[in-house]
Amino acid sequence: MTDSEIEITAELVHDLLEEQHPDLAELAIREVVGGWGNQMWRLGDELAVRMPRTEGAPELLRKECRWLPVLAPRLPLPVPTPVRIGEPSARFPRPWSVMTWVPGEPLDHTPISRGEHAADTLAEFLRALHVEAPAEAPASSDRGAHPRKCTDGFERFLQAIAPGGLAADVRAVRDVWDDAVATPEWEGPSVWLHGDLHPANVVVSDGTLSGVIDFDAMFAGDPAWDLAAAWLLLPAGAASRFFEVYAHVDEATVRRARGLAAMKCLFLILMGQNGERGLPGGKPAWGPAGRAALDRVLTSG
Repeated sequence: MTDSEIEITAELVHDLLEEQHPDLAELAIREVVGGWGNQMWRLGDELAVRMPRTEGAPELLRKECRWLPVLAPRLPLPVPTPVRIGEPSARFPRPWSVMTWVPGEPLDHTPISRGEHAADTLAEFLRALHVEAPAEAPASSDRGAHPRKCTDGFERFLQAIAPGGLAADVRAVRDVWDDAVATPEWEGPSVWLHGDLHPANVVVSDGTLSGVIDFDAMFAGDPAWDLAAAWLLLPAGAASRFFEVYAHVDEATVRRARGLAAMKCLFLILMGQNGERGLPGGKPAWGPAGRAALDRVLTSG
């Protein structure tokens, strides 16, 4: 099913709530701009409805609903947690969910002004999240591998960026990537990971990080995949503070994280260009965020 085959409207959301969760049906419904695999609707002041709109989104939604209640109680920042599950029906043939709403503005739309506080907050959050995962924890099909196994993706992103779209020196970007590729494999236990920390998946209040959202990519693996957030999310100069507070991280993991941050920056820049061109899935705000993050990556070595 493609996005165009079903129109997700406020009326549809209301009808589904009335059919399956009538005690919530009278709450105000307001569309949330953004999203990728899911379309979001505010439900009253404290809840949100997540409506899958891509083929793979339902499986990811069920993964969130399975594991977020396990992880959320030990995390020091608010994260969305499931309140209700909506089942597929004649009106909407996919599962959907009602989650808690995490207040704040996405980082791709508002800056962090309290850099040290945000570095401490992010480090404490990831330290709490990065505990050994159980054997039944989900794996990822497109994330989690050593950088050397992701070189095709790195090259694809780099080559796809339009001429003039990358202000940074291409050789310097490749050097960061090559350094990450040269590191040894992660030898520790597979730990819980958010898996997709970038500026649209965290929220900011009072100039600092105030919540983490969109856990549908969560998996168990090498912490370097989340530690890349030190450059993707924090202002210039804050990465060193982050790693001091996170603590007990070896040099090879930091190098892998820096290379993965470079690759993720290229993806953000590419999505920004697609947004500027009006292409499906494009996110205009991601381009500036990706370029700023890449500058931080290249000046931190």
